[in-house]
This record gives sequence, C-alpha cells and structure tokens, in this order.
Amino acid sequence: MRVLGLSCFYHDAAVCLIDEGRIVAAATEESFSRKKHDSGFPRRAAEYALRQGGISAADLSAVMFYDKPLKKFDRTIRTHLDHFPFGLGSFIRKMPHLMGTELRLPKVLRDELGYRGPVLYSDHHLSHAASAFFCSGWEESSFLTVDGVGEWATSTWGVGRGNTIEVLGETRFPHSLGLLYSAITFYLGFKVNSAEYKVMGLAPYGQPRFVSEMRQLIHIADDGSFRLDMSYFDFERGQRMYNGRLEALFGRPTRPLEVGEVEPFHHDVARSLQVIVDEVMVKLATHIVERTGISRLCLAGGVALNCVANGEVLRRSPVTELFVQPSAGDAGGAMGAALQLWNGLLQKPRLPRLESVYLGPEESDEQVRSTLEGYGARFETLDREALLRRAVGLLEAGKVVGWHHGRMEWGPRALGHRSILGDPRVPDMRDVINRKIKMREGFRPFAPSVLADKANEWFEMDCDSPYMLLVAPVRAGKTPLPSITHVDNSARVQTISREQDALYYDLIAGFGERTGVPVLINTSMNVRGEPMVCTADDAYRCFMRTGMDALVIGSFVLLKEEQPALTLRSAAEEFGLD
Repeated sequence: MRVLGLSCFYHDAAVCLIDEGRIVAAATEESFSRKKHDSGFPRRAAEYALRQGGISAADLSAVMFYDKPLKKFDRTIRTHLDHFPFGLGSFIRKMPHLMGTELRLPKVLRDELGYRGPVLYSDHHLSHAASAFFCSGWEESSFLTVDGVGEWATSTWGVGRGNTIEVLGETRFPHSLGLLYSAITFYLGFKVNSAEYKVMGLAPYGQPRFVSEMRQLIHIADDGSFRLDMSYFDFERGQRMYNGRLEALFGRPTRPLEVGEVEPFHHDVARSLQVIVDEVMVKLATHIVERTGISRLCLAGGVALNCVANGEVLRRSPVTELFVQPSAGDAGGAMGAALQLWNGLLQKPRLPRLESVYLGPEESDEQVRSTLEGYGARFETLDREALLRRAVGLLEAGKVVGWHHGRMEWGPRALGHRSILGDPRVPDMRDVINRKIKMREGFRPFAPSVLADKANEWFEMDCDSPYMLLVAPVRAGKTPLPSITHVDNSARVQTISREQDALYYDLIAGFGERTGVPVLINTSMNVRGEPMVCTADDAYRCFMRTGMDALVIGSFVLLKEEQPALTLRSAAEEFGLD
C-alpha cells in the first residue's frame, strides 16, 4: 500500500509519501516553486514524491488531507454570523477560495495529478499529534500540539499508545497562543505566518517590562489553560489581528511592516511575549505529565518551532524526554496525515523513530556537473577525503562556505545538506554572513552544529537536538564562540551523529581536529525573502548573488574569485543587482 499525506491552501503546502510503512519522500511546495511559504496545491512536490517512489498517482491506495474542510467551513460561517455585519467583506473574499479548493479537493486532485482514488480527511491537530508521536519511536508518550488554529482547536493534549492517539483536552478558537504570537509579530512590524522566528530572536535583547500588559491580553490558569481578552483583538471579524486598544495598552502605534528602526521598546515587547509563551508551555507540559503520568512528551504545531520555549519545557517541567517534529508547522501536517492514515486508520505496524530528515530531492554528480558547466563555472572535482580536507581548510581560513549535499532537509531548518557554514570562533562572522549573504536583520542569531558526542562539553544540555529545535546555554570556560552565542549566552543547537549524516559529521570532526572546536556555524542557504535552495541551480545562483567565498556541492568545490566575470555579470543582471 502507498498513501500520500497532503497539506495545503493555508500556508506551507507539502506532501509526504509512505510506501509499505517507509517514509519515501516529504517536501514542501516552496522548494520547487521558489515562492516562500507557498500555500497553493503542492503539485510539484507531489510529482517529486511520486517520482521518488517510482510510481504514478494511479498507484496510490489513498490520499489523506491534513484537516477537515467542513469543520473549518463551520467555524468560518459561525464566526462571521456571530459578528455580522462586521467582517462581511472578508467573508465574501474567503468563500470562493474555500469553495474552490478544500471543499472540492477530489476534483483538485483529479485536475492536478490525475488521481481518482479515495480521499480521506484527518483533523488538523490530530495530524500534528500523529506527525510527532508516530515519528517518535515511542510506544507510549504524552503529546501537546499548539498553533494558531485548526478547525476549532488551537491546542490539544493527550496520550499516544501503540497505534492510537487519544485527545484528552483542547483549547478552542478564538483563544489561541499562536494567534497572540502572530498579533504581536505584526505589532512589532514583521510578517504574520512568516517572521515569528524574528520575534523569538529579538526577545533576548530586551527586558520583560511589559509582562503585566501581556497578562491583560491573555489570562493563564495554573494548569496552563488560557483565554484571550478578545476586546483587544479583531481576527474574529476577519479585518485585522487587533484593534487600537492593544496599541494603547503598549503606548505605541504599530511599527510599519518591515520598515523603520527596531528600537529597545520592540525588544522589550518581544521579551515579554517570550516570557508568556514560556509560562504557558511549561505549565501545559507540567499539567499533562501530572494528568497522564507519562513524562515523555511529543510536541508539534507552529508554536513547537519556538525552540526557546522547548528548552524551558525540558528545564522547568517534569518532562524527561522531548520529541519535537522537525517540521512542526502546517507542512508537517502532511506527514501527520499520512501517518494517521497508515497507523491510526489502517492499523499498520509502527515505523521506527524518524530515521532521517533528509527526505527531499537530490541530484547526481552528473546532474550537478551539467548545471555548473551550463553556467561556465570553474570547479575542482575531489574524492570524499580530499573534499573534506579542502572544506575544513576553507573554514579554518575564515571563509564562508556553501555546503550542498544529498537529499534536501524536511522542515524549515538547514541541517547540513542545504547550509551555509562558518567558523564560530571568528568574532564578526555572524555580521559578515548577515550583511553579505543572508541580507537580514543583524539581531538574528546563527545556530551551531556540534558533534553529538561533544555537545555536553560545549553546551548545557544532556540530550540530543538533531533538528535544531532546542536552545541551551553556551558553557563557560571553553574557547569563545562569539558568532553562535546569542546576547543572552544561548544557542539554538543542532547535534550531529555519524548515523544521522556521516559526511557532515566528518566535516565537523575534521574542523574540530584542526581547531579544537567541534562546532560550526550552520544557517540555511538562502537570501532574505526566498526559500532555502533546493537544486544545484538554486545553490549556484545563491552562491553568485551573495558574499559566499566558496561552494562545496556534490564532489565539486568552487571558489568565488575563480568564477568567470561573465557569470558574475549574468547573475547580477538576472537578479537586478549592482
């Protein structure tokens, strides 16, 4: 049997293919369309997954959608009727999209993929829970899902046992921790459903002087349950996230979107919000463990991408082991839908713990070579050991290196296959990468990749973090790592084992042997406003557009200064650069 999980029409469209119990492929549409957070039907991603599985759409046993469109339609109707006539314009705009996409999914699948088989529907938060529990490898665990909103639920919790997920509690719309976070994201001048991670990165620069104001927006009980004071918010009416009362509460107007200076005031609001998120997540986790008696916890939903809160859950709650779905947001719902169909409905044997997050497309050396030659690029071809020695030498010399190998990562983090790497000991390396390559705000930190067997020596953590979803303090008394240490002495850590990725492990180990520091800066290979690179073509363009010094891709090494001027001019003309 072969089943396809599908997530789309809201944001971060994605697919996941399971073939006889094995996750064959998982990918987001943005990787192919190059449109960040692409929400449209993931035709290209689905075509990739089918190719990877060596099948056609006709070979699928079933397709499972990640939520229930009729329940979402019910919420939309009820909410707008409750606030009629306010939001009528928004309602009229939404209806054609909803009626032509989710509510007519079988037709969309026929038109886009030629698929005419069974179409089933999961529940949004059940998909999130399945994406974490069924990937955890645990026979039994608690779970917690937290996001903006699914059909009606905004958070759920319960227990997973074997092939069964039991929901024991939920919070319902409009009371939503995710929507509160999105509202403050917009208030601070960042894009909703896109830039929430910027608020997390901004928070350590501030002081929690607006916590009392935050507590007027959200009322938190001892068990972590919460309610929003809806007099401050307008998202029920569909007009905007909040009203003038919220701006009056903080005493400042909304910062223009992505315009203007980020001031200490904005730092303090972000920090105060993080305090509230940490409190809710820790209290929820504590309550769940007390109720279930199970100290293992699986996390999913967009809020589970808040790695600061995840670290606080491990440090301040009774949770002893934590598994966070690497694609915790809506894209991960595609994997959850496929797993819920395979395990929950069909009662097929459980998959082992998610063996690899490298589930996206890859290209052979022949394909990479063809791409590079098409650009007239100059490159060396090296065997594995020579490639590693050359890359380590470049990094030790302070060069910024693009690192593109194997299958693309599943999830929003670059985990060593579509990465930009640098030496964390270099004091200005973070600023160089921010300014010359990523073209993003200087306050945002970069993450370290560290050998899993050395992580506890360099960071205050006693567990693995293979998906870069935990924040931990940097240990004192070691070689300073200024370019991965955030202003509050923390780092968003990725641990790497040889089993996880032998090539990347050996690169970090080789750098450690040369420098005594088994740690590298790791950030995604992309520029601001664009998705992470997928293909060799994407990688070469990113390399030529930015201040990367070298690109290591497949078996090939490219140095920027050796590239022909014509290629540089062509790239500049194509992307409108000076």
